Amino acid sequence: MAFKRSSVRFRLAPPNSLFPTLGFAAFMLVACQSAPEPTPAPEPQPIAPATASAPDGAAVLDPSVRVMPPGEGIPAKYVAFSGIWGGRLDGMYDGKLAVLTISRGGNVTATYAWGDIADNKPGVADGEGKIFGNTLKLRRLPNGGDVSAVMQADGTLTVTYGLADLTYTGTFTKQ
Repeated sequence: MAFKRSSVRFRLAPPNSLFPTLGFAAFMLVACQSAPEPTPAPEPQPIAPATASAPDGAAVLDPSVRVMPPGEGIPAKYVAFSGIWGGRLDGMYDGKLAVLTISRGGNVTATYAWGDIADNKPGVADGEGKIFGNTLKLRRLPNGGDVSAVMQADGTLTVTYGLADLTYTGTFTKQ
């Protein structure tokens, strides 16, 4: 097999003409690139309740319960209610109140969990309500319970739970 010499010849451009060409190519490459997208601010992450095992008869919130941190523009007096609260009613009945969302107008969504109360077994109910001044009042829960919580000067809640003509009261602290 014989190879013939090619008639194609390469000619290098004179050094003076090469730099403007490379400079123009670099300029075009930079001009065609788009600016990086601004990184959006991270979304507020929900706060999950602690999932430690609870003794029999205790109030237990489902692990799927999530508190959404209040957004900008929510009055501080409403923000104070946000979170998971727990305590004892009448010194012996376990209760938990999770204030899940709060709107600028004071409307809330919440979950209330109760332990053994008299002859009622532990349970959980979701509800909605409103904050009036320093008092959060939930609409009647599906189990017939009425819940109200009054914010105290020390940052605790005085919670009242009414069910079947009986009323239980206790101090709840943020968990």
